[in-house]
Amino acid sequence: MPGHLPDATEPGATEPEATEPEATEPEAMRGLNAPPLGGIQRLSALDTVRARIALAVELGLLAPGERLPPTDEIAAALGVGDITVRRALASLHTDGVLERRRGRTGGTLVAERPAKGTVTEAAAYRAAAAEVHRLIDHRLVLECGVAHLAALHADGAALDALDRLVGAMDEAGSWTEFRGHDERFHLAVAEATGVAFAAAPYGAVLRDLYRYYLPYPLDILRRSNCEHRALVDALRRGDPVAAAEVARQHVGRLHRTMFVGLMDDAGAEAAGAGGAKAGGAAAG
Repeated sequence: MPGHLPDATEPGATEPEATEPEATEPEAMRGLNAPPLGGIQRLSALDTVRARIALAVELGLLAPGERLPPTDEIAAALGVGDITVRRALASLHTDGVLERRRGRTGGTLVAERPAKGTVTEAAAYRAAAAEVHRLIDHRLVLECGVAHLAALHADGAALDALDRLVGAMDEAGSWTEFRGHDERFHLAVAEATGVAFAAAPYGAVLRDLYRYYLPYPLDILRRSNCEHRALVDALRRGDPVAAAEVARQHVGRLHRTMFVGLMDDAGAEAAGAGGAKAGGAAAG
């Protein structure tokens, strides 16, 4: 039959040549090359919104009484539709995480005493810690290379565009607005490398990591923007070493300041070893 391999007992068959065992990858490279672990993939879009907002409330990133941005802004920041956000907010109100107030000062707010542990979908995010750390490391490898090449090749127009995005993040009025400018900034740095194939793989990893983005206090996000400004300064000087170092610090600290790090802090607090802090730069 076509494609049939002769058995070693068949006439004319020869013993297959012995082959050397394939070299195994170093442990660190296996971690970078491992496929996604599933994590939140089993959740619906509605569930992911519920989980991300509830987890932000539980970690203190959204404070009691804090007003949420408009529905369309939340939808854009979390990559879902407006209807999905409206349904998620309504269900979180039922769960006691959020509350609604009428009038000019009303809207959808975090409850003054928000219920905790009622949104079971958040468990999928907690269980995805290993995947998030892997994505941060994957992005770190790419980010340093992107920054290095951008320092060598970015032209004046690209640098001016990056400056405008840094300014827009300084002026952002909500975490949702900041999130959009942040993504555009990092994709623009990748485009500034002048390497046609650099932006696509970098953008894919960035979007994978943004699936785990939680709402964050605006003052913390603005502090992270200082690193964006430092990166643009290094690019303007044409200093690839400095640019790569800014990128390394900016992405590397996500291990501590994304929710996976904050959960570790919260666990330490519960064990009497300190408080959960969100004081680092947590934006992408």
